[in-house]
Amino acid sequence: MSQTLLYTKLHIPPPRPKLVLRTSLIEKLNGGLHRKLTLLSASAGFGKTQLVSQWLTTCKRPVAWVSIDEGDNDSSRFLSYLAAALQSIGANMEEGLFRALQSPHPPPAASVLILLINEVSSMPHPFVLVLDDYHLIDADPVHDALIFLIEHLPPQMHLVITTREDPPLPLARLRARGQLTELRAADLRFTLSEAAAFLNQTMGLNLSPDNIALLESRTEGWITGLQLAAISMEGLHDATSFIKSFTGSHRFVLDYLVEEVLHKQSERVQTFLLHTSILDRFCAPLCDAVMRLAPSSSSEETLKQLELANLFLVPLSPSLC
Repeated sequence: MSQTLLYTKLHIPPPRPKLVLRTSLIEKLNGGLHRKLTLLSASAGFGKTQLVSQWLTTCKRPVAWVSIDEGDNDSSRFLSYLAAALQSIGANMEEGLFRALQSPHPPPAASVLILLINEVSSMPHPFVLVLDDYHLIDADPVHDALIFLIEHLPPQMHLVITTREDPPLPLARLRARGQLTELRAADLRFTLSEAAAFLNQTMGLNLSPDNIALLESRTEGWITGLQLAAISMEGLHDATSFIKSFTGSHRFVLDYLVEEVLHKQSERVQTFLLHTSILDRFCAPLCDAVMRLAPSSSSEETLKQLELANLFLVPLSPSLC
């Protein structure tokens, strides 16, 4: 394997200690192993990576893992890590392949993928390939390579993708063919019982059922929101007052959202979010008025993009605007 690859990108993140066991979601992940693809798509802080890591401790299949970063938008680099991950579970990847991928004139992606697919097709046991944080990919050649892989996926391979927004893959076709398992924010939110286990057992807060229900309602089961609230309550004597006042403007929550969500958006999207943040509910015409946009620069398309990007928007009936 090439020495220029960062091997820790191929390591499965260990589950956190005292993690809440998400039995129903693990059953759903196991139930999707016969399909081509499992997609976990939700905003930051919904526990996608930790859920997959927890699941894999019980999954009896070998696992090839790639933690995606911005540098993987280079298709040759992406394919190098893909080959290295497959090599880590026994696939026979020639050293010459890695040298070719890192040469000034790498081979076409389709040629490399054919080699990888043919090699995987000869492997004796089924396995799981995980691409974590795929939302960091915005290069069409990489998307095209992944589409090629999915369309020719060997029966031994089950692909898992975690992402903050839906990738430009043929999801509708996979869904229609029964080849896709999906876990989204609605699935990943903590239930009331999971929130109780997290707050009282994992975080050791000893909250009352009423306080747990109130905090679960205020965070809408958002895992990171519950965690940030729990950290803020450590050592407090009046948890009830804190929970009643806990909102998205709490400094820990605000810091997280600014760092993990707002700063990762384009300048155009940041401007739109900051200007429309004064609105509790909104629609495209109202956003147009706030932004003072001309008809040719309608907010409708921006709102559609934000919804697809899982940016904490909850669609409502147009009549509620």
